Amino acid sequence: MSKNEKVCIARQPILYASGEGIAEAWENSLLKLWDKGVRIKTQHDRAGDPQSRDSTMIIVVKNSLAEPRIHLCFPAGLENLEIYRQEVVEGVHDAWINPSEGKWTYTYHERLFNYDFAGIKINQIEKIVDELSNAIFTRRAQAITWSPFDDPGSVDPPCLQRVWCRVFEDDYGRINLSMNTHWRSRDAYKAAFMNMFAVTDLQRIIAQQISKKTGIKILPGQYTDISDSYHVYGKDFEDFENRFLRPIIEKKREFYNPDRQKSRTLRSDDEVVKESFEQGRKMLELEKETGIKGKYS
Repeated sequence: MSKNEKVCIARQPILYASGEGIAEAWENSLLKLWDKGVRIKTQHDRAGDPQSRDSTMIIVVKNSLAEPRIHLCFPAGLENLEIYRQEVVEGVHDAWINPSEGKWTYTYHERLFNYDFAGIKINQIEKIVDELSNAIFTRRAQAITWSPFDDPGSVDPPCLQRVWCRVFEDDYGRINLSMNTHWRSRDAYKAAFMNMFAVTDLQRIIAQQISKKTGIKILPGQYTDISDSYHVYGKDFEDFENRFLRPIIEKKREFYNPDRQKSRTLRSDDEVVKESFEQGRKMLELEKETGIKGKYS
């Protein structure tokens, strides 16, 4: 930092948002951030960009798989959502990791399922399943992504830092797997919804695996999402206002309406969603056949 560069003197607000499902909670978090977030510069600003809106954000999703699960205002295609889900939970892009050739330095799947500690590979998700299967009340079922060997000084260090899971019984006698995730930094508009969609699917998979090992029916339950820096970049303000804010403020679309043209969200079992996800799977197959990164057509 140069002598002439000013430090932000505002306090970092700590904000809270919630919703029944991820679509509702994500929408509420962005509205809260836009209203209450601090204005602050970032390392990625271009000349003339407005200052970003930023906060520490705690998002509570009451039921991680509640419908409608898909928010139509996230700035990517539905096929990309399925590709990203597979990247996180199935590792379809782990082969892209090769920092010595200037390629990716990590994927979340690689750090969670194949963490490298001094040459020793550790499947941390498997460890979570084992911990909770052996002692269903344990508080020790967690996984990390940060590598103190590789990430300090990296131009693209992981945003996701930690995954923590615990099993609870609800008021109706159902056994639920709760998941908390902690994020260092987060593009609230462009990344957070896709992140939440993928990690709550991971929550579903962990619950299934514990159920299989224990014989106890365990359902995905509450999901809590904590970001140290939850932000919208100034360069994205125009798109954010037009794509996300305007349909809400002008009441052009309801939060959910079975008529897709009147809705900001869709159910994950909607035919449009299923067709788009199938297209995403075909894009991945083509990418695999050609061996070209991002060769989708």
